[in-house]
This record gives sequence, structure tokens and C-alpha cells, in this order.
Amino acid sequence: MLRYPDIDPVAISLGPLQVHWYGLMYVIGFIAAWWLGRRRAPRIGLNGDDVGDMIFYAALGVVLGGRLGYALFYGLEQWLADPLWIFRVWDGGMSFHGGLIGVLLASLYFARKKQLAFFTLTDFVAPLVPIGLGAGRIGNFINHELPGRVTDLPWGLVFPGLGPQPRHPSSLYEAALEGAVLFTVLWWVSSTPRRRGLVSGLFLLLYGAFRISVEFVRRPDPQLGFIAFGWVTQGMLLSLPMIIAGGLLILWSRRQPIP
Repeated sequence: MLRYPDIDPVAISLGPLQVHWYGLMYVIGFIAAWWLGRRRAPRIGLNGDDVGDMIFYAALGVVLGGRLGYALFYGLEQWLADPLWIFRVWDGGMSFHGGLIGVLLASLYFARKKQLAFFTLTDFVAPLVPIGLGAGRIGNFINHELPGRVTDLPWGLVFPGLGPQPRHPSSLYEAALEGAVLFTVLWWVSSTPRRRGLVSGLFLLLYGAFRISVEFVRRPDPQLGFIAFGWVTQGMLLSLPMIIAGGLLILWSRRQPIP
């Protein structure tokens, strides 16, 4: 059993102004995506300014989609009871799946604006995302969020406020899989020209598989619990369509020409 590191969630405090580590992780993710995107932008006919615009639209999609998705998928009863709650973002609550929908809508708008094929753009965007996902999970860890289920493994951690039993550091598992592993695979696969849709399909398939695998050791959301059969979580339910869509997209890509 390991001791949970005592890290102040507030990274910078200047009088009444407080900058939280979780917010900084979003900034790290967007900066990394911007920097990496500029390196490969000429491949699809974009320049540095285009990448900056794309990141701006994507950031709006992440924040708006992530918050709305959390309200719909995880906090619908709270939202209905208190409609203004959705605007209190400082109370926490962001959904990856909602953020993904937001980014896809932003990508659709940007692709039409730049007269790009939608999957050409998503293939370009997909490898830029995992660093932000991994950073966000580290932010969850610092905030003592997303605790795992009880474990007797030697790296189990005692989460503050959840009793003396050690638990899986599930947010670190997700940081490794959704961040480091997913980035490595997608960046390597996309390093050479691939059939349209392949990289996007891999992103959906791998993220969905990684998320579901970690859900087996992650504590279910307390406001929902298990939603079926005593073991199915909301995260599993939302990630399963990603696996199906990713597999279908990979199959579809086999019919596309190599650029």
C-alpha cells in the first residue's frame, strides 16, 4: 500500500485568483495539440494560423460539449432540479464523451470552412488529442478524483475521504493508456500516409477498449452506481459505441485510396 501524495490542487494562488492544476492540464493539452499540429499541418494543406483556429474551435467543443455531456450523462437529475447548476463549472463535472461530440462538431464546421474531407481532418486531429487526455487524468489524480475499487495490490492508494482501504489509482491507469499508449500508437501509425479514416477509427477503438478495461477497476460514479447486471457502468455504456464505430470505420477505410 502506498501513501496518496499530498498535492495542493491549487497550482498558483495570487490573492483571490487561484489557478488549479486541473485547469492547467487543459492548457497543456491544447498547447501540445497546437505545437504538434503545426508540425504536420502542411500535409493536409493547413498553415500555422489554421491550426490555431482549429484548436480554438476544438477548445470550445471540449468545454461546452464536456459540460453538457456531463449534465446529460451523469447529472441529469441535478440539472433538472437546479437548471443554473450547469453554469457553475467550478463545482466540477466534465464528460469525455460529451467533449468528444463537441470536438467532432467543431471539426465538421472547420472541415467545411477549409473545404477538407471530414475524415481527413479527424485523422489529423486524432493523434493530437491523447496528450491532453493523459494530462487531464493526472489532474483528476491531483484532485483525488476517479477513485478505483478496493484492491490488495501493492500499489493501492488510500483515497482521502473513502476510508482506510487501498484502492486502484484508476486515474493513473487511464493517464497511461489513454495518454501515453494511445498517443504513441496514433502518432506512429499516422507518421506515414494512411487510408482515410484509419487513424480516426483506431482512436475510437483503442480509447473505447482502454476506457472499458479501466472501468472494471474504477469505482462507479456514486450518483449512478452500476447501471446494469451489477457490473456495467455508465462509462462502459458510453464507450461501447466507440469500439463499434471505430471497427466499422477501420473496415470502411480499407476501401479508401492511400493518399
